[in-house]
Amino acid sequence: MLDISEIKTIEHDVLIVGAGGAGLSAAIEASAQGMSTGIVMKSLLGKAHTVMAEGGMAAALANVDERDHWKIHFRDTMRGGKFLNVWRMVELHAKLAPERVRLLEEWGAVFDRTKNGLINQRNFGGHRYPRLAHVGDRTGLEMIRTLQDHGIHQGIETYMECTALDLLKNEHGEACGIVCMWRETGTFTIFKAKSIIFATGGGGKAWDVTSNSWEYTGDGYAMAYEAGAELMDLEFNQFHPTGMVWPLSVKGILVTESVRGEGGILLNNEGTRFMFNYIPERFRSETADTQEEAARWLAGDPNARRPPELLTRDVVARAINEEVKAGRGSTHGGAYLNIATQRSAEDIKRKLPSMYHQFKVLAELDITKEPMEVGPTCHYFMGGIRVDADTTMSSVPGLFACGECAAGMHGANRLGGNSLSDLLVFGYLSGKNAATYAKKVTTHSVLDKEQIRKIIRNATAILNRDSGANPYLLHEELEQNMQTNVGIIRTEAELQLGIDRLEEIKEAYTTVKAKGTSQFNPGWHEALGLRNLLITAEAVARAALEREESRGAHTRADFPGEQAAWLHYNIVITKGDDGNMQLTKVERPAPDAELERIAQSSIEALEAEIAGEQEAAKT
Repeated sequence: MLDISEIKTIEHDVLIVGAGGAGLSAAIEASAQGMSTGIVMKSLLGKAHTVMAEGGMAAALANVDERDHWKIHFRDTMRGGKFLNVWRMVELHAKLAPERVRLLEEWGAVFDRTKNGLINQRNFGGHRYPRLAHVGDRTGLEMIRTLQDHGIHQGIETYMECTALDLLKNEHGEACGIVCMWRETGTFTIFKAKSIIFATGGGGKAWDVTSNSWEYTGDGYAMAYEAGAELMDLEFNQFHPTGMVWPLSVKGILVTESVRGEGGILLNNEGTRFMFNYIPERFRSETADTQEEAARWLAGDPNARRPPELLTRDVVARAINEEVKAGRGSTHGGAYLNIATQRSAEDIKRKLPSMYHQFKVLAELDITKEPMEVGPTCHYFMGGIRVDADTTMSSVPGLFACGECAAGMHGANRLGGNSLSDLLVFGYLSGKNAATYAKKVTTHSVLDKEQIRKIIRNATAILNRDSGANPYLLHEELEQNMQTNVGIIRTEAELQLGIDRLEEIKEAYTTVKAKGTSQFNPGWHEALGLRNLLITAEAVARAALEREESRGAHTRADFPGEQAAWLHYNIVITKGDDGNMQLTKVERPAPDAELERIAQSSIEALEAEIAGEQEAAKT
C-alpha cells in the first residue's frame, strides 16, 4: 500500500499550472491580492509558446490610426470568429486590452515607437486598423520577459520541470489540489490549493505538421475532462497559413503574420497573386480587389482597403491548400511568400529581424532577396475548457482556466494578435477571481488518499509492465492519423476513419510500456503526455464529426459553407458516467442587444457613431 504521508505536500492559496503569458498574468494578479501563489510548469520558466506570438498584441490604443476603438476591435473579433465567440468575453477583451498593454509597458516592456513616442502598432489579418503593439517580430518574447521580471518580485513560487498529472477534488466536488511528478527524479509531489488555474496552452502535438513544441500535449483539456469539467468548441483548430515547409527538419515552424502585415504577398508557382481569387463575400467590401489598391494601402493611403493577404487565417490557409491541390503549389508543397519586392532590405531586417535570422540559419535563404516557401501548420486551439466569461471559472468549482486552454474568446477562428492580449486580459481576470474564490475558503481541504493513490498507480503502471506498446510509436501513429483524417479539410468518411483509428490507438495505450526507472526517463514522460493527447484528439475528431457545416477553422468538404442553424449551438464535451466521451449540442444564449448591434453595424455607420461620441466628449 502506497504511504501517502511520505509524499511531500506543498500548500498555496492559488496554484497556477502553466507559465506562459496567461499563467504569469494570473499569478501576478493573485499575488497582488495577497494570496500565497505558486506556478507549476513542466518545462522551464521562459520556455512558453507565448514567445511564438511574434507579431504583436492587439489592443485598440489608436496610436497609429485615431479611428480605432474598442467597438471596432470587438466587431473585428466577432466577424473573425464567425459570430460563434462568447459575446461577453469578446467585449471584456476589447475593453480591457488597452489598459493591460499599457500596464505591461509600465512594468518594463520596451515597445517599438511611433515618431511621437507612442507605442507603435502594425497591421494584421482581420484587423481593420493597425492595432498590434509590437517589439519587432519578438513581441511574445518581450511579454514573457516583462511578466517574469515583474512577477519574480511578487513572492510567487515557481516549480519548474514538474508535470501535473491530475486534479484532486474534495467531498463537495471542488478542486482542492493536484498530483505532480518531478521530471528529473520521477518523485511525486502533492499540491494543495484553495483554487487552481489551468493555463496549459493547447494540444498541437497531436498533429504531424505543427508549430507547437513538445509541451503542447493538451494537458489542461485532459485533466479538466477527467475531473468532470466541460470542454467546448474543440472542433475549431487553427491551421496557421504560414509555417515553414522546407527543409523538412523545420517543417511547421511559424512564419509570423507580420510578414504579410508589413506587405508580404502570396504567390503560386505561376507567379499569380492568388489571394484576390479567394475573398469571401462577407469581407469583400473591406478588402482590396486590385493590386493597385493594395499597393496604395501599403503606401499608407487611409482610403484604400486592406490587401487580401490580410484576410483571416482560416481563409488564407484554405486558399493555400486549394492552390497546392490544384497543382499550383511551390516546389515543396506550399506557396511563395515574398516581401523582398515590397520592402527594402533595411526595412525587412529592422522590422522582421527574427524572420530574417530564422530563414538565414534554418533554410539558408535571404528573405530580403528571395521568397519564402510557406504552408498551413497546426497552430492554435480556439476551443478548450468551458468557463464563465466574467470569472473564468469552469464547471468544476475552484478550477479556473485562461489563455489557449480556455474556450469562448475566439469563436470559430482567432485573429492574429488577439492571443497575446487575451493572455493579459483573461490571465488577469483568472488571477483576480481565483484569489476572490480562495479568500472564501477558510482552510485547505482534507485530501482523499484514494484519489492520490489512483493517480500515482496509473502513472507508475507504465513503468511496471513487463512489456507493452512503445509510446513514441503510438504518438507517431496518432500524429499521422490526425494529419490525414482530422486535418485542415474534413469529411465524414475521413473523420469516422480517424475516430476508429483513435479507438485502436487508445486500446494499444492501455498496455503502453516505458523502459527503465522513474529517473531521467523521457519515455515515461512521453507516455504520460500521450494520455492527454488521446483525450484531446478524440474530442477534436468527435466534435468535428458532429458539426455538419464549414465555419472558421473547421472546414467540412461534405458540408461547405456556414449553416445558419449551427450558429445557435456549441458542442460541449464531458466524460460520461460510463467513462466514454459524451457530446451535447448546447444552445447558445441570445447576445446582448447592444453588442449584437455593434457587431452587425456597417463599418461606415460604426465609425460615424464613434466619431460623434468622441466629438461630444470633447465638448
